[in-house]
Parts: sequence; C-alpha cells; structure tokens
Amino acid sequence: MFDLNPILEFSRTNCVAICAALVPANLLATSQTLLMLWFRRPMRQMWLMVAIASLYALVMVLHVMTWLMIGVVMIQTFILLGLGAMCLCTNLGAIAYAIYRQPNLYREKFTVGKPSPFA
Repeated sequence: MFDLNPILEFSRTNCVAICAALVPANLLATSQTLLMLWFRRPMRQMWLMVAIASLYALVMVLHVMTWLMIGVVMIQTFILLGLGAMCLCTNLGAIAYAIYRQPNLYREKFTVGKPSPFA
C-alpha cells in the first residue's frame, strides 16, 4: 500500500513556501487563460493553458485539504480553498465557453431534412 504520510507532512511543513509559489502561479495562470480566451487564441493553446492553470489550482486545493484533514480550521485555509476552487471553476468555464464559441464547420453534413444549398 502506498503511504501518503510523508507527502502530507512535507506539504504541511513547507506550507509557507508552497503557498508563496502557488498563489501567484494560480492567479497568473488563470489570468493568462482569460486573456487567451479574450484574444481568441487557438483551441490547442487554450487546452494547454487550462491544463496548466487547473493543475496549479488542483495542487492548491489538495494542499489545503492536508490541513483540513488534521483539523486546522482557520480563515487562511478557507481563503486558499476558495481561491483554488474559484480558479479551477474559472478555467473550466473558460474552456467550456471557448468550445461553445467555436464555429461548427461540419454542421451541414449532419443535418436531417432538406439538403444544404452549399453542398
């Protein structure tokens, strides 16, 4: 069985350094995702940036969960948990909107009914 205690203890021991790196990385990566959405970058770049930004957010949420597992309930844990969850939701919403906004180039091939005059 895989023992998670050393990883969890490392996360709690180096909390200041982890949070000092993850908070700016989270905010910058999520901001970059929104800027790429605004400037209509290609979907390949959007998927890559959303994956990177979501990884930062997921690591932050898991880091805060290590504190909640041992019973540390303070305002900082909830602020960081909210930040990670908000960044994760923003990234998922950005990719969903980018997919929704993308034109469907093959719509005429799959229509049922009378044929398209462009075929």
